[in-house]
Amino acid sequence: MTNKKYDKSTWAIGGTTLIGVGVGFILLKESALLFVASICIGIGLGLVITSLISREKGQK
Repeated sequence: MTNKKYDKSTWAIGGTTLIGVGVGFILLKESALLFVASICIGIGLGLVITSLISREKGQK
């Protein structure tokens, strides 16, 4: 069982969301929809990375 205090896999969601916001601010001049899309892509990518990390830890 993974100790929540040492489990940093959920940080991937926050990190990729911040990356998405950063990219979104760059693309904000082009379109507001690109801003929203980059945030959604960041959240989705973070969820995928978190599930891969959690699955990898579960196999050990």
